[in-house]
Amino acid sequence: MTATTTATTPRRAAVASFIGTTVEFYDFLIYGTAAALVFPKLFFPSASPAAGVLLSFATFGVGFVARPLGGIVFGHFGDRLGRKRMLVYSLLLMGGSTVAMGLLPTYAQLGVAAPLLLTLLRLLQGFAVGGEWGGATLMAVEHAPPQHKGFYGAFPQMGAPAGTAVATCAFYVVSQLPDDQFLSWGWRIPFLASAILIVIGLVIRLSLTESPDFAVVQERSAVLALPIAEAFRRHWRQILLVAGAYLSQGVFAYICVAYLVSYGTTVAGIGRTEALFGVLVAAVVAVGTYPVFGALSDRVGRKPVFVGGVIAMGVAVLPTFALIDTGRPGLFLVALVLIFGLAMAPAAGVTGSLFSLVFDADVRYSAVSIGYTLSQVVGSAFAPTIAVALYSATGSSDSIAAYLIGVSVISVIAAALLPGRWGRSP
Repeated sequence: MTATTTATTPRRAAVASFIGTTVEFYDFLIYGTAAALVFPKLFFPSASPAAGVLLSFATFGVGFVARPLGGIVFGHFGDRLGRKRMLVYSLLLMGGSTVAMGLLPTYAQLGVAAPLLLTLLRLLQGFAVGGEWGGATLMAVEHAPPQHKGFYGAFPQMGAPAGTAVATCAFYVVSQLPDDQFLSWGWRIPFLASAILIVIGLVIRLSLTESPDFAVVQERSAVLALPIAEAFRRHWRQILLVAGAYLSQGVFAYICVAYLVSYGTTVAGIGRTEALFGVLVAAVVAVGTYPVFGALSDRVGRKPVFVGGVIAMGVAVLPTFALIDTGRPGLFLVALVLIFGLAMAPAAGVTGSLFSLVFDADVRYSAVSIGYTLSQVVGSAFAPTIAVALYSATGSSDSIAAYLIGVSVISVIAAALLPGRWGRSP
């Protein structure tokens, strides 16, 4: 992995982070769609339909359990050896796990070993993603000039909805197959296609130079022997606040991407392809709105944009479920665009720059990765499972709405307590 001799421009670093993160989130999120549409039937066939969905989403959540460990390991070496190298390793691990899922025998072919292997591969995915987000974000933010860190920091965030769009598009295409073909081999195609995306991501990431902030740490001989310990010693409060601030965003994202597809098809009576199309359109809208709010944060400040976005998410919850409960595909699409494409955009667009810049450069990869992944375990991991359980217990979407509004309140408080100015920041 030899660095190029020409310094990487902010735009090139941002675009590379966006494309690489898109590939990573594609890999991670096709599992969520498969968990809603395929895995209950193929890997948990002996359970009732409701229990099968619950078990399937539980394996979806297991991937988040490995994220903090991935954040610790990749963060440690990212603060010692550099951001670029860790991003290459995370991409290879993620892609290899995803391709293996596409080749995995089902319960009918392998028995109980099939869901066990599926869970193991999901753990490897989670480990890889635990180190991905922090490194990609730092490459974009640390290459950016001070006056544009919000804008360029939005690019790796855009990878999440872009990966969602590509993953949903892939499943949308194969879902047109007859049910017997879709369940026998069609669902495997999106997983196997990851092999192509891995090659694209590697070519892009290998062309980058190392982050200038990390280069300064190296030049000053300030590389720490144990960055994670120093991160907790200096920044334990900021790490917890980052976890709390991101809580609502992670929960909302995986409710939108995973649970609402299941809810729309099984409860509201919306067709499978119409539900996937709604997620696809909302994700495309999000890709366009994230950098708008990232740029806005460079003008008015990161904290007010982020907090305003979290409030917008909480406000959008009840209208979203009201639209979905009509059972009309067009209103399902409007609901997804409202909450995923618009309401989440202000907070998501500024997340990268807001979170990374509260930490010192010599421990930044470790600290931001731990804060982010801790939030994923506490909030995102079992958000779809909690939503399924709440609806099963109450028979009403109001309980899910109350859950989402509650996590929004927590995030507003945590974000308000983060260090930094409310106005424009350098």
